[in-house]
Amino acid sequence: MIDKESFHPLNYIKKEEYSGSMDGMRYMMKRVKGEEADVIRVIIWPEPYGIHRTPEEEKQFTEVPLTEEGVAQAADWLNEQYEEQKERWRESLRKPWV
Repeated sequence: MIDKESFHPLNYIKKEEYSGSMDGMRYMMKRVKGEEADVIRVIIWPEPYGIHRTPEEEKQFTEVPLTEEGVAQAADWLNEQYEEQKERWRESLRKPWV
């Protein structure tokens, strides 16, 4: 699980994509142009592949404000998705690498 107290990638996200994984769930956070202001797009997908080799239908995303509060919202969403889909993530770890 992501600890919001120590999860502070905002300055990094403002310049680069930020990625990580949690027990079979991969994620990426990146800055994108929103309708009114830039936002953080948070994308999740299952192991074993990177984001570009994973089919679009396997990915899920949300957008949050490009602020410290948005990073906290992203952490909450990542933790919720991990818990809600825990079996999906565990199953992805059992898939053979091709």
